[in-house]
Amino acid sequence: MTSTANTVEVRNIALTTPDSEIKDFFSFCGKVTNIDVTGNAENKSATVTFEKETAMKTALLLNNTQLGSSTITVSSLTGENEDDGAQQEIDRDADELTQEMKPRARILAEYLAHGYVIGDAAIERAIELDQKHQVTNKFVNTLQNLDQKYHATDRAKATDQSYGISVRGKNFLTGLNSYFEKATNTPTGKKLVNFYTASSKQVQDIHNEALRLAELKKEAHGGSAYKAAGLERVFGKEAEKKDSEKKTEEAHQASVPAPGTESPAAPEKTS
Repeated sequence: MTSTANTVEVRNIALTTPDSEIKDFFSFCGKVTNIDVTGNAENKSATVTFEKETAMKTALLLNNTQLGSSTITVSSLTGENEDDGAQQEIDRDADELTQEMKPRARILAEYLAHGYVIGDAAIERAIELDQKHQVTNKFVNTLQNLDQKYHATDRAKATDQSYGISVRGKNFLTGLNSYFEKATNTPTGKKLVNFYTASSKQVQDIHNEALRLAELKKEAHGGSAYKAAGLERVFGKEAEKKDSEKKTEEAHQASVPAPGTESPAAPEKTS
């Protein structure tokens, strides 16, 4: 039986949405420890349990958002459907930047960057909660501490052993790349700093951050928007996909007679 602690109930999931995608969708909020999916003739339902309460409350922002071909509803099993903005207390000496530590506005930007549709009402609520509980300020302090510890602005793209960084630290630098991929004295870097330090954000700021994250994701996949969108996992490699489409088209063309080469119709029989 699923524990009600840190658990949300998700309804109206399309039957065509794989269970793995349901888990991936909610993993943006934080670590998922358990997921139970049931279904009927019309749709699926799921209970999703998170490791931390913070992740569960972030998931509540996803009520009435799009997952697959359906608009889902998300509610707490305990009936606590109002996110009070409580956030995981950040360990200033942590070597890991978890989803639970991030501002909710940042998490929703990640959803948008991965192609999910998030309504402006949810984004506005995320901004409101982040501002009310000073989540962004705490997050910025953590980034600055990590920057000092790993010199991330200088090494964000470096994962070489020659730097003498632990394996865990190197993996962590890759994650920091989305925050420190440009030095702060560049136009892009200044926009990035402004995004995380500005006291007031608008919905458009979140959409702009999502576009930036999408570009980073594309760069990480060798500049391929096809790979960045995850289509390779579904349809196979892009080159193979194009070759398959080409062969299908050639086969179709071969089966259609060229103009003027059709076989003459058989003469009608006369009695």
